[in-house]
Amino acid sequence: MRFGKGLLLGLLAFAQVVMGEDYYKVLGVGKDATEKQIKSAYRQLSKKYHPDKNPGDDTAHEKFVLVSEAYEALSDQESRSMYDQLGYDAYKQRKQNGGQGGGHDPFDLFSRFFGGSGHFGNRPGERRGPNLELKVGIALRDFYNGKTTEFQWDKQQICDECEGTGAADKVVHKCHACNGQGVRLVRHQIAPGMVTQVQMQCDHCGGRGKSIKHKCKACGGERVVRKPTPVSVTIQRGMANGVRIAYENEADESPDWVAGDLLVTLVEKEPSLEEDNPDHVDGVFFRRKGNDLYWKEVLSVREAWMGDWTRNLTHLDGHIVRLGRKRGEIIQPGHVETVPGEGMPIWDEDGDSVYHKTQFGNLYVEYMVILPDQMESGMEKELWALFQKYRQKNGVDLHKDSGRPEKVVLHEDREQEREHEEL
Repeated sequence: MRFGKGLLLGLLAFAQVVMGEDYYKVLGVGKDATEKQIKSAYRQLSKKYHPDKNPGDDTAHEKFVLVSEAYEALSDQESRSMYDQLGYDAYKQRKQNGGQGGGHDPFDLFSRFFGGSGHFGNRPGERRGPNLELKVGIALRDFYNGKTTEFQWDKQQICDECEGTGAADKVVHKCHACNGQGVRLVRHQIAPGMVTQVQMQCDHCGGRGKSIKHKCKACGGERVVRKPTPVSVTIQRGMANGVRIAYENEADESPDWVAGDLLVTLVEKEPSLEEDNPDHVDGVFFRRKGNDLYWKEVLSVREAWMGDWTRNLTHLDGHIVRLGRKRGEIIQPGHVETVPGEGMPIWDEDGDSVYHKTQFGNLYVEYMVILPDQMESGMEKELWALFQKYRQKNGVDLHKDSGRPEKVVLHEDREQEREHEEL
């Protein structure tokens, strides 16, 4: 039995050596992964294992190189088909025989994604691009339940066609006007016999010290293009309104700098019946303050005065919150009822797990009593007689109890009294 297990493990190890690396597993994607999924996986993993983030970690460096190899193999359709048909070893052999085996530079690939020289901007002379802030409207329902969604923004990206060179043939030449310096010394005569030299940015290459012969048709020689770019955002249950999420190195790209961070602020948007309420729940129109929710419930005069009513509120996740009063229980207009534990989930980094049980804020219900605009004549007479009978027996004269004057003295009467006293 032990011999059988040992043989099986040996065969598995041998098979792994023969098969080599599985590029799909390296990127953590399936064999049916789309180009978008492959690109997204590379962006995440290349930043995770970049040597600048893992100084002295040889394992991280090896993974960084392997991730870039996997992306280059799977991002191109022809290369991917070759890898799928031949397998790892045959694919590598074919690439080497074709003269493409020794030119792989993971830092060059990283720079094509994030700009700069392929590093994280912590090197002397390495520029970092500006951070970019965006606001994304999120429905209250998603703040309550949690959700992973996507939004798009118009992002400046390094041109794929010319790989950020601006040249159709991807060949960049040293500028002959400034000899690759990016600046020129220009002589100016300021007076007869007096000449001065001024250093100016080269107008031929725009200060880059490089020039191209044929402009890329995709970017017009600008080296960058703007494209609608999807961004995935995960809203955790109970996240605060206005929370900001940072996407490292996901701001505008340029060959001249390392991309800054994309800062996304999640703000609660106004509810929409069509977009945000497919199940027609009342909770969509709750109002949020911190961890608590607020709701206004309308009652008729009969319900407020006599009781004997129920309401079933459908909460943001569809569960029912039952409100009501028994017969004879009165509710005053403007009364606020507290329903414990029916507010927002209180956010915690562990979420609802074995380490933490989610707590909830309160739901506050304010009651509004609606008076009828008109009554039938018979009903008005009956109610008047009933109230008169009750007032004579137990009624309170609010005007008399207020201590206000019984007689109304008009302004004109007061002036006449003053004139009479003066005479």
